[in-house]
Amino acid sequence: MLTGAQIRMARGHLRWSVKDLAEASGVSTATIKRMEEVDGVPKAITDNLLKIKSALENKDLVFLPENGGGAGLRMRKPAENGAAQ
Repeated sequence: MLTGAQIRMARGHLRWSVKDLAEASGVSTATIKRMEEVDGVPKAITDNLLKIKSALENKDLVFLPENGGGAGLRMRKPAENGAAQ
């Protein structure tokens, strides 16, 4: 699941404010701020985490799970020859 640090990293990469993410996801700014303050997975309504994740994935971001090296974020690899992924 998404961590507070991943949400902060994704917003930073996109140069989005909390308000921008709130508008894109339909989650309140107060909720996003609370989630971002958590080092691990925020204790939040799962639906809110999924809305945030979906809004950020729509901007071609991919979230990497904790695998011993820490949770992370990367850009989605562009499709070759214009083919959809």
